[in-house]
Amino acid sequence: MQEDVLIQISNKIKETRKTQKKTVQELATKAQVSKGLISQIENNRTVPSLPVLMNIVLALNIDLKDFFEDISHNKEGQQKIIIKTAASYQAFEKEPAKGFKYKRILTRNMDAGPVDTILLELKKGARRTQMIKTDAYEYKYIIKGRVEYQIEEEKYVLEEGDSLFFDGRLSHKPANIGNTDALMLVIYFFLTSNKD
Repeated sequence: MQEDVLIQISNKIKETRKTQKKTVQELATKAQVSKGLISQIENNRTVPSLPVLMNIVLALNIDLKDFFEDISHNKEGQQKIIIKTAASYQAFEKEPAKGFKYKRILTRNMDAGPVDTILLELKKGARRTQMIKTDAYEYKYIIKGRVEYQIEEEKYVLEEGDSLFFDGRLSHKPANIGNTDALMLVIYFFLTSNKD
């Protein structure tokens, strides 16, 4: 199964940088963008503008044609039914945080914008120290465990079978407050008006 084109581009930038043993800072400096922007692009938190994307590809010393050669372009509506087995879920690092293990289930472009479906495993005691923001609406479904979500100043405790939907542009952070590992289904509905 092919992933959304933007996700493929983000993954290819990250994989190429790592293969070339370049740090995020080295790539950012060469592409004349911020380290934070490279990190956001690689972790699918923002969509680069075309000039920024071209600068990054050129900073990786790759011909543009070669870079896009194996990027798959799925036509809207081409696949009506999509099945993915648990073994095919793609593990990835969204940001450095101990005890957080993300697995991408499905990414698809929809009329309203990209949608990213993920399994997030929170090890017992896992918590984020800093609040974060995402350019997406977020849906969380607790498959197992007990999770506390802080959104702005409010805290919400979610247990198995509970769900949460919110505007990810609000500062937020999760914490596993249960006695076991927690597992969540997470769906990001990305906003299409992202700016670099």
